[in-house]
Amino acid sequence: MYIKLINKNKQVILYGIALAGLLVLLKWLEFKLIIVDHAFELYVGAIAIFFTTLGIWLALKLTKPKVETVVIEKSVYKGAMPDFKINLEEVSKLNLSSRELEVLQLMALGLSNQEISERLFVSLNTIKTHSSKIFEKMEVKRRTQAVEMAQRLGIIP
Repeated sequence: MYIKLINKNKQVILYGIALAGLLVLLKWLEFKLIIVDHAFELYVGAIAIFFTTLGIWLALKLTKPKVETVVIEKSVYKGAMPDFKINLEEVSKLNLSSRELEVLQLMALGLSNQEISERLFVSLNTIKTHSSKIFEKMEVKRRTQAVEMAQRLGIIP
């Protein structure tokens, strides 16, 4: 049945294929002429697309942070024990005065230098001097390090 249909419409099918081929040929020629007429614009556009893509890629590569995650495990000291006793041996090893020990205990409470000076009735410069001496004797650079070391050594609760 299909063969009869194809035989009957053979001329129509051949005519359609010829028109399609001619249309493809005309489009191809049109494309060739467009390329010839606008070659400079096409080359500039291609170069612009290339460098835009390259710029975006480089920007993403260079601005991507190079961060390495490091996990540090530390012992966490929870609240003061009711029967806490100061480790006098460590206090004498570090050569901490009673006033420096008092300042260290107030640091552990989270008080600022100004608040410590008001609580002890001394000047702010005196507290700064005590703090720097504590840091020097304990060989630390920050308050948090001093407090953490003092807790670990049993100097403060």
